[in-house]
Amino acid sequence: MTASDIRFSPKGLYIGGEWVDSVQGKKFSTINPSNCKLLGEVPLADGEDVNRAVKAAKKAFQDWSRMPIKERAGFLVSLADTLLENRDELGLMDFLDSGNALSGMQGDVDWSSDTLKYFAGLISEIKGETMSEKPGHLNFTRRQPYGVVAKINPFNHPLRFCAEKSAAALAAGNTVVVTASEQAPLSSLRFAEICEQVLPAGVVNVLTGNADCGDAMVRHPDIRRVGVVGSVATGKAISKAAAEDLTHVSLELGGKNPIIIFPDADPKKAASYAVKGMNMSRQGQSCSSTSRVLVHHDLHDTVIEEMIKLVENLPIGLPWIETNELGPIVSEFQYEKILEYISSAKKKEANLVTGGGTPDDEELKNGFFIQPTIFDQVTPEMKIGKEEIFGPVMSVMEWNDYEAMLSIANGLEYGLTTMIVTDNLKMAMETAERVEAGYVWINSTGRYLGAPYGGWKASGMGQEECFEELISYTQIKNVNMRW
Repeated sequence: MTASDIRFSPKGLYIGGEWVDSVQGKKFSTINPSNCKLLGEVPLADGEDVNRAVKAAKKAFQDWSRMPIKERAGFLVSLADTLLENRDELGLMDFLDSGNALSGMQGDVDWSSDTLKYFAGLISEIKGETMSEKPGHLNFTRRQPYGVVAKINPFNHPLRFCAEKSAAALAAGNTVVVTASEQAPLSSLRFAEICEQVLPAGVVNVLTGNADCGDAMVRHPDIRRVGVVGSVATGKAISKAAAEDLTHVSLELGGKNPIIIFPDADPKKAASYAVKGMNMSRQGQSCSSTSRVLVHHDLHDTVIEEMIKLVENLPIGLPWIETNELGPIVSEFQYEKILEYISSAKKKEANLVTGGGTPDDEELKNGFFIQPTIFDQVTPEMKIGKEEIFGPVMSVMEWNDYEAMLSIANGLEYGLTTMIVTDNLKMAMETAERVEAGYVWINSTGRYLGAPYGGWKASGMGQEECFEELISYTQIKNVNMRW
């Protein structure tokens, strides 16, 4: 059997420590986007299943929240270690289900394990404050968990978002109901099997469903805290639903992120940062991708040449072949959406410098493969210049005037990340201060555990992967004493 022939048989929905069918008995198919072969049939959860999961999580909350912190931290460390023990299998599931490169999916397991251990180590820092107005009087605060937390996740980091995005909520003493993306649900169910081995029943519950399932979670009266990773449209819809009951929501949403290249930059390094920042190993399917390349006139031609070299040398093909760096787009819907953006750019007379179609390789004809694509002479008014594509498409914009460039960089509803490439420290720091983004790189790329990650404007609300995220899963209670 080859990787292309592997099938999975999920046990069902994981609720209260048990594997159950959906109430309605409905299922949906998940396919391998490399060849459209069936990977497995997965239960389709609805509002009744959400009710069951919330009830189980609410019951488990009583013991989990009152557990000594050392014991709770120990459970999270055990969960982290067990993920690493299953690293190869989890990576296999994710690259078959999502189309992303195997090395990246295994890296997601590593990151998830590290995040669980990070928050396990921070539990003892959940502290209150004391205030004393006069003798015989004490005012102090306590931080306590919300109860049942809903986590709604997308497809681009299936296992990582299921595990990592649950870590802070669990560490703070909450129990969790997770809904996996319907486009790549398999590793989330495998994560549930690992939770079954390690955690008390009901502490983590995993559902697979569509937007209706997520909506039912947000509207559930016993869920007072929701964490979402998704598109801006998804975030707005969830925020609207949550507002009806004033449910606390944190949002990690989309981006149309600029990389700003100054005239003193090394063209080869600048091109490398642009391509790396685009997250081509995930086919550009990343909210942090630097899809807008704002390059100074003096370096424009050279940077374009270097970018073309890098992009055209990226091996595209079946993700289970280790030498391939670009796999397929996650689904037919996403595939067609990206191709429509490319077609629109061609009609608007943007200059296609490389890519812009599908590979010629006969072996890839049944999958959702798109060539890494670069358009030059893109204007801010074009769709590819202002809308999040979530695919391997880069838009190059040339600039001369600093203030005009900043206006373009800040001119969208998004504000997730910005990359700055320059050796001029003063200019780098001034630009970092003025860009409207929650996460800024200067001559670097990557994410750093413990560094607050979150967007400005429509790109999100709240900070993640840091102490602030842990605290966000607690409520402050003030206690006033006299004697």
